[in-house]
Amino acid sequence: MPERDDRRPYGAFRFVVEFAASTSGGGAAFHGFCSDVSGLGSELNISEYRDGEDKVNTVRKIPNTYKVDEVTLKRGLYGSTDLFQWFNDVRKGLYDPRSVTITLNDESDQRAVVFKLGNAHPKKWVGPTLVAKGGGEVAMEELHLAPESIEYEK
Repeated sequence: MPERDDRRPYGAFRFVVEFAASTSGGGAAFHGFCSDVSGLGSELNISEYRDGEDKVNTVRKIPNTYKVDEVTLKRGLYGSTDLFQWFNDVRKGLYDPRSVTITLNDESDQRAVVFKLGNAHPKKWVGPTLVAKGGGEVAMEELHLAPESIEYEK
């Protein structure tokens, strides 16, 4: 999608989370139906270097490797066990990294931005907090992902 001429930012409330099919013989592709996505980010590691003949008394900063932040997905429980099943399969020893695509849509539900997580591994699953007194809360689950790469596309 082209940039908006009026530079109006996109709303952060209309998005789709998709999990690619396993490349290692695990499960099929599925949609996440998530209500929250957080932690999209990456960080460069910086090395400091200075040789003895440098004229300035400061170190140089040299970028080298990078790491991708942990991504947290949240969704309401609605009967599907696909997130937990993937986590459980990996917990039992199945090597099952997946590509995860997060598509941010604009207000007219057209694709605006795509974030692609490469070789994402499930790291942590959190089940719902249950409270007998009620209060209108929704039963939620979380899946924490440890991706190896992140891409940001228009």
